[in-house]
Amino acid sequence: MEQAEEMKVGKVTHFFTKIGVAVIEITDGSVKSGDEIHIKGHTTDFRQKVGSMQIEHDKIEMAEPGQSIGVKVSEPVRANDLVYKAV
Repeated sequence: MEQAEEMKVGKVTHFFTKIGVAVIEITDGSVKSGDEIHIKGHTTDFRQKVGSMQIEHDKIEMAEPGQSIGVKVSEPVRANDLVYKAV
């Protein structure tokens, strides 16, 4: 299967273990609900669709550079893991 081209959109700044939520700081581009993201780090490497995103517990549909969002993730992530989006 051919690998989709990816663009870096941000990085993980925090992970809430108990609830499985990553805090992602958006640095480039934008992320919308339904986008497929790829989280990659030293021990992290998985893809998933963005289900819902929140900023300070408010649900949002799209995040842009400068915003930090909470996203439920399917696997544990670590601070400084990079977040990519298929383009």
